[in-house]
Amino acid sequence: MTSQEDEKVSLDQGSQHVVSKDQIADDSTRLDSRPQTWYDKVTLFLTKWGVETNGIDPIPPENRTDTKMFQMFFVWFSANMNVLALGTGAAGPAFFGLGTSQCLIILTIVDLLSCVVPAYFAVFGPKLGTRSMVTARFSFGYYGAIIPSALTVFSMQGFLILNCIIGGQTLASVSGHLDDTLGIVIIGLISLAVTFCGYRVLHWYESVAWIPNVITFIVLLGVGGKNLSNAPATAPVTASSVITFATTTASSVISWCMMTPDYGVYHNVKTPTWRIFTYTYLGFFIASITGHFLGAIFAASATNDPAWEAGFDNGNSVGGLINAVLAPAGGFGKFLTVLLALTIPSACAPTMYTFGMSFMTIGPFFAKVPRYVFAIVSEAILIPVAIIGAKKFYVTFVNVISIIGYWSTVFAVIILLEHFVFRKNNFGLYDIADWDKPRKLPIGAAALIAFFSAFGIIVPCMSQTAYVGPIANAGAGDIGILAGSAVALIVYLALRSLERSWYQR
Repeated sequence: MTSQEDEKVSLDQGSQHVVSKDQIADDSTRLDSRPQTWYDKVTLFLTKWGVETNGIDPIPPENRTDTKMFQMFFVWFSANMNVLALGTGAAGPAFFGLGTSQCLIILTIVDLLSCVVPAYFAVFGPKLGTRSMVTARFSFGYYGAIIPSALTVFSMQGFLILNCIIGGQTLASVSGHLDDTLGIVIIGLISLAVTFCGYRVLHWYESVAWIPNVITFIVLLGVGGKNLSNAPATAPVTASSVITFATTTASSVISWCMMTPDYGVYHNVKTPTWRIFTYTYLGFFIASITGHFLGAIFAASATNDPAWEAGFDNGNSVGGLINAVLAPAGGFGKFLTVLLALTIPSACAPTMYTFGMSFMTIGPFFAKVPRYVFAIVSEAILIPVAIIGAKKFYVTFVNVISIIGYWSTVFAVIILLEHFVFRKNNFGLYDIADWDKPRKLPIGAAALIAFFSAFGIIVPCMSQTAYVGPIANAGAGDIGILAGSAVALIVYLALRSLERSWYQR
């Protein structure tokens, strides 16, 4: 073994999480050289057992060496190839009254375009070695980035709630002795176990979690295929319903951009951008369009079968619909339904992980709290809120996804403008050494003004259960993310140009 190879050791053989021997030695020396507090002892114990204890410090280039780029495919393929994707597609017939044909056309166009955003954001992980909300400091500034960091914390919790609800409903549909509440608790605890262990275990889990889901979806088509039909719309198809369904679906995909950089920070920095993008895009697109199509087709066809319709519970239980479709397969069908539910953590774990990382970027105090503590905090919030939200799943689903989509799309516009326009698509123009130095980072005024200006148009364009803006109410539908993105683009381009000319950073 060469000295360079000897310098690098992974937390498990062939793992994604690569750290240097010197770093491990330094950490152990630091812990052993001062009074052993309970925190020191716990951290050292967990490190020895392979639990990730790293914080939000950028990963240096010499530690970004993992060449297994196919993992960039599987982590997002698994996260999207699950029952929540079916729930997104099912929203078309269940919530917006659209027919099969309308849903499939909308979903094809939206998935082709929206998967581009999180796929490109994934490139930032290997190229910069920074977590998503640390990268945000290079446009929002050190203090300005607190806002998207806090919003990401709330958004990740929203995703977790939706995933646990649908997972709990799926488990509950299998047995009359199991209700949504117990199902939500089970899904939440599995997600906590994966997230608590960190990057290495999370990547391993994502590499296999997709297998039972793909098998289940194939069997689902085989068993229920004879009852599928090109169901007509159950309500008048209006521009408003089409646009709102399209933007809701786009929001569910684009919102992943807040976390995709977090899962490539140990991958090879020398990997061409197009390879990182392609692996990630295919992972998102193949999984998303498959789940969305299945959800839309089965939800639209549920009216043809009384058992399906009863299981679907007026659109409030995708898990119940799946169990009803698989019922003819007997015990094997129930077994597959349970497996489908138990792989929901493939979507929960990445969101819970990013919840912690984003919390740590809010301020220096939070950065000192171990990552795994935030996983426990997330779990404590998740279970009671998910239990309440399960009572009206689709109202909760559309509201949470849309609200996340409003701000995350505007955030994506600002980050991409900074990268392509002002940093000329050159990762070398990011001085990563300045990541925690407020005086060397952009002041963030341009990003903050653009961000809040966007919401000046988003509010009158939004369409939610609690509030419908005047523009949306006039028949435009929910065009909040489209209008907000346009305003953010114009304002940021103008103000960032001035900011750079005045402050040269």
